Amino acid sequence: NFLLTNEVSIDRKIKEAILAFRIERVLSKKRILELYLNQIYLGEGSYGIASASLRYFNKPISELNYGEAALLAALPKAPSRYNPYKNIKLAKFRRNLVLNNLLDNGFINKNQHIELVNSEIKLEKRKRIYLEDSRYYVEDVRKDVIDKYGFDKVYKQGFNIKTPLNLELQKIATQSLRKGLQAFDKRKGWRGPLSNQKKHKNWKEELSKLSLEKSLGWELAVVKRIDKFETIIETRTGDNGIINFSDVDWTRKEFKNLFKKGDIIFVKKSKIGNYSLKQLPKVNGGIVVMDPYSGRVLALSGGFSFKESEFNRASQAKRQPGSAFKPFIYALALENNFLPTTLVLDAPIVLDQGNDLKMWKPENYGKKFYGPSTLRTGIEKSRNLMTVRIAQELGIDKIINFSKKLNIYENPDELMSVSLGSAETTLLKITSAYCSFINGGKLVNPIIIDRIQDSEGKTIFNNEKRYCENCDLISHKGTKDPIIKNKYEQIFSPQTAYQMTSMLNGVIERGTGKGLKDLKVELAGKTGTTNNNTDTWFIGFTSNLVIGVYIGYDNPKSLGKFETGSKTAMPVFKEFIKKTANNNNARPFKVADNIKMMVIDAKTGKKANPKTKQAIIESFKIIDDKSVGLSDNIDSRLSSANI
Repeated sequence: NFLLTNEVSIDRKIKEAILAFRIERVLSKKRILELYLNQIYLGEGSYGIASASLRYFNKPISELNYGEAALLAALPKAPSRYNPYKNIKLAKFRRNLVLNNLLDNGFINKNQHIELVNSEIKLEKRKRIYLEDSRYYVEDVRKDVIDKYGFDKVYKQGFNIKTPLNLELQKIATQSLRKGLQAFDKRKGWRGPLSNQKKHKNWKEELSKLSLEKSLGWELAVVKRIDKFETIIETRTGDNGIINFSDVDWTRKEFKNLFKKGDIIFVKKSKIGNYSLKQLPKVNGGIVVMDPYSGRVLALSGGFSFKESEFNRASQAKRQPGSAFKPFIYALALENNFLPTTLVLDAPIVLDQGNDLKMWKPENYGKKFYGPSTLRTGIEKSRNLMTVRIAQELGIDKIINFSKKLNIYENPDELMSVSLGSAETTLLKITSAYCSFINGGKLVNPIIIDRIQDSEGKTIFNNEKRYCENCDLISHKGTKDPIIKNKYEQIFSPQTAYQMTSMLNGVIERGTGKGLKDLKVELAGKTGTTNNNTDTWFIGFTSNLVIGVYIGYDNPKSLGKFETGSKTAMPVFKEFIKKTANNNNARPFKVADNIKMMVIDAKTGKKANPKTKQAIIESFKIIDDKSVGLSDNIDSRLSSANI
């Protein structure tokens, strides 16, 4: 079974005999039996006893009783003939023969034998969890594998593919995205029914293509009668129900202005038995959940419904990240001798973008200016004019190269507007780049496939980037623990990574993300809103998860005057965090080595004194055994970097 072919010949028998002698010299009888039982075919696509135990009884071997074990022991002679799913009587006859042998050899007594022989065979197929809400994720995996190995190999040879997908997180991520998209859509009002019975007399069959994922719980229904405070409906399954006035209050319309008899609509049944009116959102978006230390994608959803649209807004849609890109400008500044307390002028600026291009005059959201402000304030309040001045100081070449190293952009235009997120990227790419703020400044790439094995169990692809240092030298008698290391590229220093994490935590505490403060969980993140509120983002993280959210129309247009990242995308992040994070798994962010803390005035960036009204704890890098900003002449050190 292990080493020879299936040919029937004298040569084969001779080889078997030689192998038998060799095996007997090095292995015990029990070990030989163990190897054999873990290799042979036992029916129902099961190879080995462990697999068969799960297939027939949904149990590990350790939980089998004598009757169940006897059935498995009966299968090797003829797995198809004695398959209990196909021939229960023959399987029971063969099982009882094994039970007789157990009695004869003293493994069970007569009472046990009588009880087991008379017992019925209770089969339980292993439950296969199929989460339809993971379709966007699975489709990306399918396309990736076909790109790597080709259609024929994938569909004709068969692969075993292991992914990082966490089903529980995926379920919550999908629910959170849908809730956010529906909340936005309700603010835009009711757009009308799907159709009317006059157009589709056989609507139950004709509109079957409109059915969505079962996890949504939506049903197609037809309006049967309209009263002042309720509407009577009939669902596609034939149930009659009521929509109360309270279930359509978001439309701000009376029933007579909402429907007419025969209208076909989406409804969802509530726990108390009534139905609420539903509407398929025109807006769409995506959500990505990642492990920042490895880049493994734990959950991903690319839209409201895969059945309605297979286009993946998380990995395929290239859109402007807007202010969600700003943290990388500030990280680059910290790498180039800026301090969190460096004062930057927040005032109007006009830039020449080159030949044939008009003058560029960026503005802050709200069109206000605030004068000299600290670097931290610039990111917390998402100040455009400060960001542009910092970008001017750094130079466009540094910014372009930095964004390419982080795999955010491929070939962006060399324009200063790139600093405000005017180039295009995907949600998956920019979420992956945010991982660097938590993992100490290292580059991780998004991983949606951990390992691929062929039909024979041979690993043909492995995405594991970590390794165990000197593990071959560790003994079970020793006291040393294995050290797991990685070879991820260091893009910026661990100190810069922590300073940025601290500043993005300030976005939650005092800035554009303060709507998350009431969660009372250690969080950091950044909102993003593009020109005319076309695309909105929120990318945030805890100490062990990075979550990116994008909201926008597939055909780009304004979401609305006041629809910003904090109003549209951030609620999706908040809903996800509510259901997944707590003080046990979202711990305080780890402070990097060579960082010193100091109490400063948040407004001026100077050392705090008893009269300071806005005192915060700021982090500074230690350079040459001295903290930048902590020397005796701190005021001069801090002001020397002002621009």
